[in-house]
Amino acid sequence: MPGRKTPLVTEHIYHVVNRGVASMPIFLNNSYYQRAIEAFLYYQNQNLSLRYSYFIRQTQNKRVEMLDLLRQQSDFLVEIIAYCLMPNHYHLLIKQLTDNGISTFMSKFANSYTRFFNTKNKRIGPIFQGKFKSVLIKNDNQLLHVSRYIHLNPFSSNIITNINSLNQYQYSSYPEYINPNIKSLCHKDIVLSYYKSKNSYQNFVRDHSDHQRNLQSIKKVMIDFEE
Repeated sequence: MPGRKTPLVTEHIYHVVNRGVASMPIFLNNSYYQRAIEAFLYYQNQNLSLRYSYFIRQTQNKRVEMLDLLRQQSDFLVEIIAYCLMPNHYHLLIKQLTDNGISTFMSKFANSYTRFFNTKNKRIGPIFQGKFKSVLIKNDNQLLHVSRYIHLNPFSSNIITNINSLNQYQYSSYPEYINPNIKSLCHKDIVLSYYKSKNSYQNFVRDHSDHQRNLQSIKKVMIDFEE
């Protein structure tokens, strides 16, 4: 498989996205979303001493415990800063920590989730629309606006119709950004350090919600994809 035209650079942050083939739904219900989120959290780790097939056979509490132990080791391919899963696509804001870290992470996730999806639906073949797309985050302002764009996806796509309900969308990192009682899965301090409080970040997101929903060209503005 040919390499990327623009290599992904270690210690840099990227907005990464992919969608289903022909925009087909790839997250069909809660179990699909949860499987994908768990796979993201599992495969961000660099040196895994156990197979994913063993990991997923454990109870939910045991899997949470195992993920906590892996997180404490701080041996990551990437840091997940923010994410949002939508019915037919996903967004990630991630920092590459090792050479080829993002590519390795995304390949492991795609292979694992594709096997899961195809087994559940008795199908064969790819479910993702080619390689993932990525955009380099070039400055702090872009970082903050992309995090907001990612978190507003359920609202701008009308999955969540009331902005006040956005924090109830459980397939996004937004709830953990604004609710101190939700366990943190992301390395979100890099974003929240620019705000006095989580309420300040919440206001930053909400203040742009109607504009993002109405702006038809927002994807071209925020995601000028490159290979």
